[in-house]
Amino acid sequence: MRRKADDRGFTLIELMVVIVILGILAGLIIPRVMGRPDEARIAKAKMQIESLETALKLYKLDSGTYPTTEQGLQALVEAPSVGQPARNWRTGGYLERSRVPKDPWGNDFIYLSPGAHGDFDLSSMGADGEVGGEEKNRDINSWELE
Repeated sequence: MRRKADDRGFTLIELMVVIVILGILAGLIIPRVMGRPDEARIAKAKMQIESLETALKLYKLDSGTYPTTEQGLQALVEAPSVGQPARNWRTGGYLERSRVPKDPWGNDFIYLSPGAHGDFDLSSMGADGEVGGEEKNRDINSWELE
């Protein structure tokens, strides 16, 4: 079988040009993407708070009240054993993985009920795990989410 003259592969120079272009693009894009893990963690914490809020609202629909501060978020995965028992607690709980998640920095979410800003307050203390802070250490609060 004979090849046509115009049916040939890439030359070494063409391959080198493509590799150099890909290297330049990677050099520009990767540092920008890799420099954003703090922003990704903040976004994840906000999503987790919204998910926990939804679970708490479902709990209230079944039980008539939100879990108390003493019962905490654990009431979403197992029927409360302290305080007022949940009336129609859902078998299997209110969270998909049957455990209360930690915030993206590995800390527990802070839950207060009744809250100072509504029926309940739900917060992540940010990267430093302490109240207050700026940028990645800033608190993420349920009452401040849009």
